[in-house]
Amino acid sequence: MSRLPWFAFFILNFSLLIPAAGAADWVHWRGPEQTGLAREAGLPEFFGVDEVGKDGLIWKQPYGGRSAPLVLKGRVYTISGYDMSKPTEGERVMCFDEATGKPLWERRFGVFHTDIVSSRLGWTTLTADPETEHVYCHTTAGFLTCYDRDGNQVWQRQLTEEFGRVTGYGGRIASPIFDSGLVIVGIVNGSWGDQARGNGRFVAFDGKTGEVVWWSSPTEEMQAANPGSPVRLRGTYYSNPVIAVINGQRLLITGGADGCVHALKVRTGERVWSYPFAAGVVNPSPVVDGNLVYIGHGEENPEGGPIGRVICLDASQVDAKAKKPKLVWEYRRSNRFGLASPALADGKLYFPDDSSVLHCFDGKSGRLLWRVPYGTISRGAPLVADGKLYVFDVYATLAVYKLNGNSAPEELEKVKFRRTSGPGFVETHGTPVAVNGRLYFLTQDDLYCVGEGKGQTGKYKPLAEEKPFDPAAAPAAIRVFPADVLAKPGEAVKFEVHFLDANGRELKAPADAKLEWSLPQPPLPPTAPKGAARPPALTATVNAQGTGATVTLGQLPRQQGTVVVRAGNMTARARVRVAAQIPYTEDFERTPVGAAPSGWVNATGKFTVVEKDGSKVLSKVNTDSRPPIARANGYMTGPHASNYTVEADMMGTEVRGRVPDMGLCNSRYTLLLDGKSDSPNGKRQVRIVSWEARMRVNQPAEFDWQPGVWYRVKFTVVPGEKTAQVMAKVWKKGEAEPADWTVKYEDPNPNTEGAAALYAYIPDPSISPQQPGSDVFFDNVSITPNKK
Repeated sequence: MSRLPWFAFFILNFSLLIPAAGAADWVHWRGPEQTGLAREAGLPEFFGVDEVGKDGLIWKQPYGGRSAPLVLKGRVYTISGYDMSKPTEGERVMCFDEATGKPLWERRFGVFHTDIVSSRLGWTTLTADPETEHVYCHTTAGFLTCYDRDGNQVWQRQLTEEFGRVTGYGGRIASPIFDSGLVIVGIVNGSWGDQARGNGRFVAFDGKTGEVVWWSSPTEEMQAANPGSPVRLRGTYYSNPVIAVINGQRLLITGGADGCVHALKVRTGERVWSYPFAAGVVNPSPVVDGNLVYIGHGEENPEGGPIGRVICLDASQVDAKAKKPKLVWEYRRSNRFGLASPALADGKLYFPDDSSVLHCFDGKSGRLLWRVPYGTISRGAPLVADGKLYVFDVYATLAVYKLNGNSAPEELEKVKFRRTSGPGFVETHGTPVAVNGRLYFLTQDDLYCVGEGKGQTGKYKPLAEEKPFDPAAAPAAIRVFPADVLAKPGEAVKFEVHFLDANGRELKAPADAKLEWSLPQPPLPPTAPKGAARPPALTATVNAQGTGATVTLGQLPRQQGTVVVRAGNMTARARVRVAAQIPYTEDFERTPVGAAPSGWVNATGKFTVVEKDGSKVLSKVNTDSRPPIARANGYMTGPHASNYTVEADMMGTEVRGRVPDMGLCNSRYTLLLDGKSDSPNGKRQVRIVSWEARMRVNQPAEFDWQPGVWYRVKFTVVPGEKTAQVMAKVWKKGEAEPADWTVKYEDPNPNTEGAAALYAYIPDPSISPQQPGSDVFFDNVSITPNKK
């Protein structure tokens, strides 16, 4: 890894900040000030949406979505689903010419490993680096991808298979944000080691390379500081972060999966403060005005009383011990503010509740100034621009109001959208954006550009100034980069230590800096059963050189652990995972009883090794009915495995009349031995699926497998140029392998790669430590390359 001189770090610290967005840019879904305010003039009060060139409709394209467009340097970018209910269905990022609407490029993604249905694809928003014009997306299937202006992929990470990211049925995944050279995204995940337990976390990637810079786990930090705290993971969520500078600190502020609003240092992920205020997840995004942070929720409140809440916090006044900001005001009147986000303009907070009633509050005092119903159900956030307010109701309506100070606004128009083909109405979940005197917005079916051709752009307010950078300051912390590595056996991994000031800006390494590198034995993960063996340290050697080190891993086929470096009283660490390489075999004999295989993702706490019939086998945990525990993929390889066959012995048992589901994953397809007897003949089936929530792929075959019997399962995926051949065999263990495939499918929208995994689902909702559910056992796993 090359190193830069100290003065280069000084330059980078300031060039990597988010540049002030220009008149032609809208790179945060709430605008240049991240508040839902557009400083535009000459925007239309009335416009048509049916005939291009008439009534202010400048252009329209038949590519719909449910989020907000991103506008950068003359181009419009969107993310959306496509080919709903077809075998080719998926998700895509598209780029259009801002002036004409001409499609310039599109990039498509498969959908897999998720419970999200097709009508909720594309609910994240895009983010971008205005300097490089790189655009970043977070897809339903877990791709975090960087594209250049012309649609070339710069880098990509697979958050599900690499880090155990999970999704929920409601489409709840958070959007990324770019700042200070970093792409930061919040996820709910459970992977390995200190991240084995499912929780809400934040991860920052280098915007140019995709390497992990830092992890932050504010929920676990709060739980550790106060073991009796009610703060815990509540579910998946979609609050999108904003960037603010408060008390001279550059902060990322966001709602979380734990019922809190959190503030983290942008460059390090260090938690600055948290405010618990919901007994469920927080979906709305915050808005910030100076030191004041506004956010709401639609859940129960921890203290009881009316459901829902809007709060205003003074983030300049933080209790140093509790790390909790001062509450300025709150509004609690049994209104659910759970699905849409607010806008802030001219000292007023505009917040839709879930039933499409727009509330206007005085930002300083919290006094409710007025309420206006504008529809039935709200999802999209309001846009305030040119003395007007634009807001979508889900049912095919865009409401336009003329604002009137502290008095209720005047309704100017309710634009209605019609579906030109197909049944049903046009859903409208998105949020309009305003750039160069034009409005851009998405409905379920179309992308629109409307305007009067006479718009003007005002001057946007920049963020407040950070504390001045002092290149001679003593370091306040160190960081080791990269912070999370997926490696191969025997690989030499290079790490570099960065010295940081209190705001995470890089400093020259002190002349007397002494670095101590170590490979400590990790503590037991929080999900480990009582009496479990403590995981071993990484098998590796460390060769330190200056402010860096090369860690050469041993030849173990799989392992995991941490690399720790100390400089005086400052400590930093990196996570290292050695994943299974193909070919690979696993009989679990070298894994201690009570543990999960090291190097696997999403296995600890969900799978465990047990003794059975004189040997060790892997068992699915069957004492917890919560969906992320009861159903799980244990990922063995990295995400880029391709053209291979995975095999295993497996057996399920029957308990209380219920039989589990079990199977294998190969290249993002699942071969499922279905525990239900619901075929036309009342017998069990095996099925090939990929996105079970939508059954894009659902190829069944009757195979009446029985509980208490071991079976050998073989699952092969052969990718081609335009299709993939997906084939599986199932037979009783000990018998001859059958000549014919039990089930096969040719996929016209192929998955060409993906991690090999074991799959199991214990469906009994009453399972508990006192009443365990069915068992699933695995043994003699092998992964082999397909013959060419």
